[in-house]
Amino acid sequence: MIFFKLIFTNLYRHRIRSLISVAGIAFSVAAMLTVVSILQGAIGMFSSILSSDSQIIVFERNVSDLFFSSVPADAVSKMAQWPMVEHANPVLFGVVSSPGHPIITCFGVTPTDARLRNATWVQGDLHSFAGQTDSVVLGSRAAEFLAASYGSTVQIGHGSFRVIGILKTANGFEDGGVFMPLGAAQTFFHKEGASSVITVKLRDKDQARAFKHAVDTEFPNLIALEDKEFDRSYSQFRIIKATAWAVGGCGLLLGGLGVANTMIMSVFTRIREIAILRVNGFSHGQIAGVVFGESALVSLVGALTGLLAGAALILGLKLVPAFHGYVEATVHLPVLLAVVLLALITGALGALYPAFFAMRVRAVEALRFE
Repeated sequence: MIFFKLIFTNLYRHRIRSLISVAGIAFSVAAMLTVVSILQGAIGMFSSILSSDSQIIVFERNVSDLFFSSVPADAVSKMAQWPMVEHANPVLFGVVSSPGHPIITCFGVTPTDARLRNATWVQGDLHSFAGQTDSVVLGSRAAEFLAASYGSTVQIGHGSFRVIGILKTANGFEDGGVFMPLGAAQTFFHKEGASSVITVKLRDKDQARAFKHAVDTEFPNLIALEDKEFDRSYSQFRIIKATAWAVGGCGLLLGGLGVANTMIMSVFTRIREIAILRVNGFSHGQIAGVVFGESALVSLVGALTGLLAGAALILGLKLVPAFHGYVEATVHLPVLLAVVLLALITGALGALYPAFFAMRVRAVEALRFE
């Protein structure tokens, strides 16, 4: 009881300094949680583009980015005829530009693509999409920032296209994109007879291994991955995840330095008090335990405060119209636990030197300390 009373008493005596340390940890945890959650949400949004009504994605082997992948048309037609395949849809990804908007994602798709079938058509309909060569369908957000409407003409690259439809999707990347018939997109991007990927839906999910083996055998330049495999192995996703944790970790490190500074100042101002504890029978381990206990309490309170602040910030961003479809309001449990654990580890590391210094205090010399 005396041990825990000492921890609370010491923190209360220096409550301003303790609150500053709590605020530092809280800010770091909130920033880390927000950055990681938003970037993971962005990965989830992009991943859902690839896994739209499919279980497997097929693309060119050894490419650094799907925009550079080239899958021949004969591969699409052959895979679509395999008995295990329910449907195989080619998709061509590209980046187009328009005056004032240098980067717009373009999707070259067929009329049977799930992106078009599952979307809400605000204007136009799916039947008008087939067979068009000089026309485009816009996501509702793309129509908004391009100031385009149904039947108007938009400038894309060096060409002009008539808007034959506007659709609304839950995915922010798709909602801010341009949809072209596959043939028109192949001509526009000079990739005749090729697509970036094939999204495949099997009649039976258990046939995934057989399908991947068939692709390896018949198309050695292509690779087939299930959606979860692709999420784990895609280099761009790994870079984004690593960046998120690195940025968040740097913020958490700054918070840990604040805790270390608080503990060092706390120990230096209590030299005589520590000496009295030693004279009254406190062991080296108990002295260190008091320091670590204070650091752990500061880190825990800061982590919990930061989690609440981070969750509130993520929910707030979700309510901003500009972020609709881009920010997930869900905080995944593994991320939450990892952030809390890192905060506690940071606090413990920040208490190492102060605890070591406190353990070395010699009672006789410390009692003469002014």
